[in-house]
Amino acid sequence: MRLAAALTTFALLLGTAAPGVASGAAEQERGTPEAAGATGATPARVAAGTISADAAAGAAPAGVASEATSAGVAWEATAAGLPSEATSAGIAFGVRRLGTIGVTEPSVPTPVQGEAVCTVDDPRAIDLSGLVATADGYVSIVDSQFDTDQVVIVYLDQACRVVRTLRYPTPPRDPEDLAVAPDGALWVADIGDNVTAPERRRTIALWRIPPDGGPPVIHRLTYPDGPHDAEALLFAADGSPVIITKELGQTSYVYQATRPLEPNTPEGVPLRLVGEFHPVITSGPSDLMQLMETMVTGAATSPDRSRVALRTYTAIYEWDVPDGDVVKAITTTTPRMLLVDNEPQGEAVAYTVDGQSLLTISDVAGPASILRYPRPTAPAHGQPTALATVTASPAMTTTAWLAYALAVVGLAVLAGFVVWWLARRLLR
Repeated sequence: MRLAAALTTFALLLGTAAPGVASGAAEQERGTPEAAGATGATPARVAAGTISADAAAGAAPAGVASEATSAGVAWEATAAGLPSEATSAGIAFGVRRLGTIGVTEPSVPTPVQGEAVCTVDDPRAIDLSGLVATADGYVSIVDSQFDTDQVVIVYLDQACRVVRTLRYPTPPRDPEDLAVAPDGALWVADIGDNVTAPERRRTIALWRIPPDGGPPVIHRLTYPDGPHDAEALLFAADGSPVIITKELGQTSYVYQATRPLEPNTPEGVPLRLVGEFHPVITSGPSDLMQLMETMVTGAATSPDRSRVALRTYTAIYEWDVPDGDVVKAITTTTPRMLLVDNEPQGEAVAYTVDGQSLLTISDVAGPASILRYPRPTAPAHGQPTALATVTASPAMTTTAWLAYALAVVGLAVLAGFVVWWLARRLLR
């Protein structure tokens, strides 16, 4: 997804974004499949020691224990620290400078410049969003395009030359990531859902690429709480997909399938909310940079499946997964963190074949280099600590409902005034 498209959504957020519910979710059916509610929840982490006592309340989905609610995040009447354009648009919550919320980062890692491995320079391979390293080279995916014929899976050799492309049997909506399942199968995460889209998605899709390289096979899934934009896919040890959402200045939510995937099912397999991830805000040089620090844009699993990584536009996070429980690692342990330097629209992340380094590529409409980075070694200060259990059916808190109601009433009064003023003008 283009960063520019994401930033244009600021004006749409007032009255449409609620804790645990993506913008536009209220217009869609919110019935939670029984299967999603019956599977329980996994302990999730809420930012302890990183957010002041009055700053955090509705950021976590409701159902979070009272300790997290009283800690307070995301449902505020101000957008402190955001540009004036965003403030005037009426954003009810925002990314605020660490100084504003009373957070002092003890030591921020120095950004690392990636080492160019090779450069992709082929008109068939533009806007690359996902990446996987193979013994022969690399596999990547073209992000959404106006011409759906250009949205293909791209196979590259070790010099980044296009070897072949693979089409989807039907046009995908917005492919954003690639992941390798425990059985070695390659999956495309067609899970992007821009909040500026005329119609939000009722289902998301994962495409399995057959071992013989035949046409990808679609497997649909549904969120329990309305649509989310997402760009990161991992697989748990049991083969179930784990999706981490991409939120604008909010907590990223972690969802997992409630049962095995099924090919070509129109209704989709239900997902359940199993936790959350709070990217670190390093008090960057601008509000825009701070916003970019919070948006999860890709994921990767090491070849031996002992580690996983998530990335934002500005950083890579890595967790150890000694027991194969990806969700537990992300939601209950502190990752290591590496800041990446000067990587425009960097969205993809992958491990090298030997698992000793990380690779990235930028989602740009022109030549793009695959960059190699060392694995992170510094702990990510200010990461969440376990305080609560996240349920699969988030509900708004009393404070959130009050703020939401005030926003709706304010808009109604404004609309009424405009109608009255126009009527007077027309009747003169």
